[in-house]
Amino acid sequence: MTKHHQFTLLTYLIAAVWLANGLLCKVLHLVPRHEQIVARILGPAYAGEFTVLIGFSEIIMAAWILSLYQSKLNAMVQITVVAAMNILEFWLVPDLLLWGRLNAAFALLFIGWVYYRTFVLEPKLSPA
Repeated sequence: MTKHHQFTLLTYLIAAVWLANGLLCKVLHLVPRHEQIVARILGPAYAGEFTVLIGFSEIIMAAWILSLYQSKLNAMVQITVVAAMNILEFWLVPDLLLWGRLNAAFALLFIGWVYYRTFVLEPKLSPA
């Protein structure tokens, strides 16, 4: 597989993760556990509204990824958000996570994909 194909595949996979989590899990409320996590961390009063807002933010992130606009800034935002979210969840709500504290390993893998796509593959695609 060429570097260009790897870059394209990772771009779509990473965007799909954000889109699925935002649209399916949070906006359409197909995974109620996400709202439970928000309620436990931010409080139950507006957990539903916050969950939908987070979901829309994730959908916007997917669109930003696909746009390729300022991809390095985008990658830094993704890495920061995923790391912060998973640190909070690791300590505050491990019982609500799909794989418990092992979720952190999946988050690290995702962060690795984002880093590799943006800071390793993408520069190799640019004309020198």
